Amino acid sequence: MSEVTDETSSTVADETSSTVTDETSSTVADEQTARQVVPLLAPRDGVPQVVTTAEGVAKAAAALGEGTGPLAVDAERASGFRYSARAYLVQLRREGAGTVLLDPIPTAADLAPLAEAINPLEWILHSADQDLPGLAELGLAPAALFDTELAGRLAGFERVGLAAIVERTLGLELRKGHGAADWSKRPLPNSWLNYAALDVEVLIELREVMAAELEKQGKTEWAAQEFEHIRLAGPPKPKPDRWRRTSHITSLKTQRQLAAARSLWQAREDLARTRDVSPSRVLPDSAIIEASVKSPRSIDTLRALPVFGGPRQRRHTRIWLAALEEARALPDAELPPKTQPFTGPPPPSRWARHDPAAADRLTAARAALATLGVEVSVPVENLLTPDLVRRLCWDWTPPVDGNVGAAVDRILAAGGARPWQRELTVPVLGAALSATPGDEPPSA
Repeated sequence: MSEVTDETSSTVADETSSTVTDETSSTVADEQTARQVVPLLAPRDGVPQVVTTAEGVAKAAAALGEGTGPLAVDAERASGFRYSARAYLVQLRREGAGTVLLDPIPTAADLAPLAEAINPLEWILHSADQDLPGLAELGLAPAALFDTELAGRLAGFERVGLAAIVERTLGLELRKGHGAADWSKRPLPNSWLNYAALDVEVLIELREVMAAELEKQGKTEWAAQEFEHIRLAGPPKPKPDRWRRTSHITSLKTQRQLAAARSLWQAREDLARTRDVSPSRVLPDSAIIEASVKSPRSIDTLRALPVFGGPRQRRHTRIWLAALEEARALPDAELPPKTQPFTGPPPPSRWARHDPAAADRLTAARAALATLGVEVSVPVENLLTPDLVRRLCWDWTPPVDGNVGAAVDRILAAGGARPWQRELTVPVLGAALSATPGDEPPSA
């Protein structure tokens, strides 16, 4: 479980759902204030030995298969250190079976018995979308899912990191540790393994508490639809023009400089993928920008730039020079545009200038959803994705038959909104769009 993920989730939740009405806020928090928080320092059964052999996998699979109830699951990656998102440690826990710590690197070809035992089960994860793709690469995928982080969002919790939810609901303190560490390191230190085991220690109990909270708030079906959506979503699709996310890319003034940055970025990407090293550790963004501006043409001039003269970079000098030369040789027609082409609506900051009516629609829609989010104690981005709201407002054409609600529902359904989301948002969005000046339906 990455600490970075937990902190990011908590920050988003803090920004989007900091206001919760008294009627919908959980009584769990009130009960917690009177309970002393107890540090959770070690697993109750101790830290198990890491499974590293086919025989160990078979024994673990048999034990987990004989357990009862859902399966607590977590995975540790090496984000920031490795290029891939593969799992370097998998943690599993089930009632009656205890905790299993699995090293999937030496056992990747031996996981069929484990998959047979655990794939038919309901899995409990925190921020499931972070771990499911890497687990799927190992042939591990759940038949059903319960995501405790998403449950916290739907329940209106202000902070949804694992430690925060565990403290609020169970009165236990999960101390921050090694979530952002390099889990590809071998051997893994004992303190890291202790941290990893604790991440699944309380997930089963937490699932029961959160399920009861959702039931009390009438949100069980909402959660079920969201969990299934995440389970079936698969890995995220790569975003176009990812090279434009290079830090300080906006400091480049010409298309030729942008071409150089793109070429260096791609060379770095290829090298990082081949070596399974985080791109930032192959070549920092600052070096890409510097070389794109200076456009060195020789080994000496390249190595005179910051970073490129260092011992790590000297052996890759010819790769970087070749990338720069490729960019210099591009004809003008093949240079990247100064700004990223839009595949959907432009940034909302430009709407008032390009389409004032669309800007008014977006303002009205956002206000309506914000009010609804407070009423039901759900963050706005969990009611509908911001991108879907923008597309609705930008592309909106009033229906000829005047049935705004039906038209909104069709658009949201086509955009992947779940039934519970549409049931809540179609009435308020329909009213917001109908009230926007200049958006009367055309005459038949």
